[in-house]
Parts: sequence; structure tokens; C-alpha cells
Amino acid sequence: MATAHGKHPPGLSRRQAVALLSAFGVSADALGQDAISADPRSFRVVVDNPSVRVLEYKSRPGLGVCGQGLHYHPAHVTVSLTGAKLKKTENGKVSLVDIPPGHVFYAEAETHAAEVIGGSGTRTYIIELKGKDWKPSTG
Repeated sequence: MATAHGKHPPGLSRRQAVALLSAFGVSADALGQDAISADPRSFRVVVDNPSVRVLEYKSRPGLGVCGQGLHYHPAHVTVSLTGAKLKKTENGKVSLVDIPPGHVFYAEAETHAAEVIGGSGTRTYIIELKGKDWKPSTG
């Protein structure tokens, strides 16, 4: 639809649309598609069985470290094969985090955004734990 000046208004990016919808209480996991479908160039399934799904994720500065924009993870263990400096946004709070190579951590199910802001490309394994309420990570 053109404006009064004959120009088309700029559209929202996927990241902006998800952020806007989350401000209205619509969660990213309700909107998102499986990470493999959403970003097949960055994600690869390494193992998928009834107990776990292991994803390999490759990224570069300016992109996400474990998905693009606001996204969801079920309970998981993350293994950072490379180091990176991140900007993480969760529950409206922004923090800067330095992740050393080889860093391993566990996290309950969460929705966040994490962007690589320093270093070079990153490579991470995300080990999703398939409990009774498991839903796959979103991209």
C-alpha cells in the first residue's frame, strides 16, 4: 500500500515482527518453526533419537550464536567449540557475555536472542533433552 507521498512503507524483518508480537505476549516458540527448517544453512542435525536431539550450529559476527533473533530452546546442554563475544537479550534484559572455546553449560527451556558481536565465526553443539514436554528449538 502506498503512502500519501507515493512511497511504500518499509516492511518489518522477521526479527522485528517476532519482537513486536512478543511484546503483545505471543511467544517465539508459538510462532517459530523448527530451527533446521528455519535456517538449514546454519543448523545440522548430528543425532536425533527418543532421548536427545543434537544440533550443530555455525555462525559469524552479526548473526545469532544459537539461532536468529528471538528464538526458543527446550532444556539443553550447549558446547561452544569456538569462543565468541555475545550480546544476549532475555526477559528484556541485555547483557554482554564472553564465551571461551570449550565452554559447556546447561539451561532450562528459554526464549532469548543472542548475537555474536566479537570474534570470528562460531561453532556450537546444542544438545536438546527430550522430556515429555519437548518442543524443538526454533530458528
